[in-house]
Amino acid sequence: QAKLQESGGGLAQAGESLTLSCAISGPIGSNTAIGWFRQIPNRERQFVGVMSAGGTLYYADSVKGRFTISRDRTKNTVYLQMHNLKPEDTAIYFCGAVSYDRGTNVPAIPYTQYDYWGQGTQVTVSS
Repeated sequence: QAKLQESGGGLAQAGESLTLSCAISGPIGSNTAIGWFRQIPNRERQFVGVMSAGGTLYYADSVKGRFTISRDRTKNTVYLQMHNLKPEDTAIYFCGAVSYDRGTNVPAIPYTQYDYWGQGTQVTVSS
């Protein structure tokens, strides 16, 4: 069974940057996407971005141009670089893994269908 573990959250001021890491261990199928979501209290988990199995990147409009997902396969780690942070980026950030069939619209896969999740890491942005 795969395990995902996020790290790198913390406090930042508006305009600053943070980089989150998602360390992946255990078996993950070849057709697996790694997604980033965020959640604030009493709200559903919100899509931030996803890297498909082939490396294609997709982002939510709210973070496009500010956030970047990358992967270091030698370290089995996926990163979420967050620049020009805003107070509305404050949330718990989760990485998740989902296996999918060819032809699937990867960014449209709802978080409820993800197979594995990390425990989350808190990001707090002050104004």
